[in-house]
Amino acid sequence: MATTKIEFAVPMSCQSCVDKVSNVLNGMDGIKNFEVDFSQERVVVESSLPIHQLQAALETSGKRGSIKGVVRFTEVEEKCVIDGTIDGLKPGPHGFHIYSSGDLSQGCDSIGDHYNPYNRPHGGPNDNIQNRHLGDLGNILSDESGRAAFRIIDKHIKVHDVIGRSVAVTAQADDLGRGSNISSKMDGNSGERIGCGIIARSAGILENTKRICLCSGVTLWDEKGATS
Repeated sequence: MATTKIEFAVPMSCQSCVDKVSNVLNGMDGIKNFEVDFSQERVVVESSLPIHQLQAALETSGKRGSIKGVVRFTEVEEKCVIDGTIDGLKPGPHGFHIYSSGDLSQGCDSIGDHYNPYNRPHGGPNDNIQNRHLGDLGNILSDESGRAAFRIIDKHIKVHDVIGRSVAVTAQADDLGRGSNISSKMDGNSGERIGCGIIARSAGILENTKRICLCSGVTLWDEKGATS
């Protein structure tokens, strides 16, 4: 059975936390490999199990083991409003970007680079479009509970151009291209991608009926008016 690497941000304050997480994952059927990184407070699991099952297992160790949330892209009056909430983060700023691909076959490792159709250096969301990636959305700020609530307004992004791509949040803050090293002009020294998701079209009322396959649990979509 195919396996996928999934990364979780897991608060860990001591070696005992590492041991608890490791004890939960050790010997679980469906887990090929895992890494518990205390310094980065993250757990990377290579597994054939669904995310919700891994999340439930991690939570039995007493740790909240998932990054999850909802992000909306809405075009209004020649602008795009990006708003949402993301839970499970370490308190503080985290980089937030649109990536070129919606391929989650290897988790956040396979979503490509920042969405950059104009081949520009990395920058911040308020920079001139000549001095930023189109996917550069700056930072979101997580509070002490691990929640980041945000609202970003961008005058360059078009929803139809980003459907099928992905968004991701990173472990560290984005320096907005102001750093002195090469990485600053590539990703803002924002570190690893710790949570990501595909940007999908949201259906209107009575459009794209959603069904769950009883045999597999897979979500099925019926495109209104589609023909085979």
